Amino acid sequence: MTRWTFGAASVRGISHVKNGTRLQDAKRCFEVVDADGASIFCAVVSDGAGSASHGGEGASVVCRTMAEALRSYFANGSRGMPSEELVWDWVDQVRDRIIHAASLRSLSPRDFAATMVLAVTDGSSTLTAHIGDGAIVARSAAEQRWLLLSESENGEYASTTFFVTDSGTPRLRVAECNEDIDAIFLFSDGIENQVLDSATNEPYENFFTPMVKPFISSKALGRDHFLSGRLSAYLDSEKFAEHTDDDKSLVIAVKK
Repeated sequence: MTRWTFGAASVRGISHVKNGTRLQDAKRCFEVVDADGASIFCAVVSDGAGSASHGGEGASVVCRTMAEALRSYFANGSRGMPSEELVWDWVDQVRDRIIHAASLRSLSPRDFAATMVLAVTDGSSTLTAHIGDGAIVARSAAEQRWLLLSESENGEYASTTFFVTDSGTPRLRVAECNEDIDAIFLFSDGIENQVLDSATNEPYENFFTPMVKPFISSKALGRDHFLSGRLSAYLDSEKFAEHTDDDKSLVIAVKK
């Protein structure tokens, strides 16, 4: 059976380290098997708003709720990718949980503002669901070129974006790609400017190709804890710190 090798890391940005504040990003990634025995890779990354007092907690709620929903979906014998309608239901669950958490503390949902970057793939079909910034990049198995599957969406003003907690209907973007892929990356906006061309949004091959190689050669199936540790150290290096003071999250998976 086809399997996935994957790793993930989240590190605090310099600004949070200096101020002694918690990590505002969150992530979940895992492998499940559907009713047909196919191996499915699922991942979600969330970035809590810097202006939100409990943005990190909001990000944790986003990732925990969506991960629980995906595990339940496949555990109940579902086949194929979740429908857009179902994804909307899950986002509503996230919003309900945040509203409840906010009410217990006499806060508003805006105090838990967070983005959402989600992908579900069996390698032949890939579902993306996205609110706000961050992005998803995958590699075409046939052409070995990097594809931007879901891009960042920014707000009307500089350095603003959209959140799961926005009033009214959230700006959820759901899409399905039916091109065969053999690798996928999800990341928060903390590394966007270093891995995507700011003018064209094209993925930088000289970032993605070297980053994926250790996962291709890894003997591990499922989560590679060693490579996850190396990924964390890399994101925490001066190379990234000199370009951004924001938190950084990155998930990498390859199909074996």
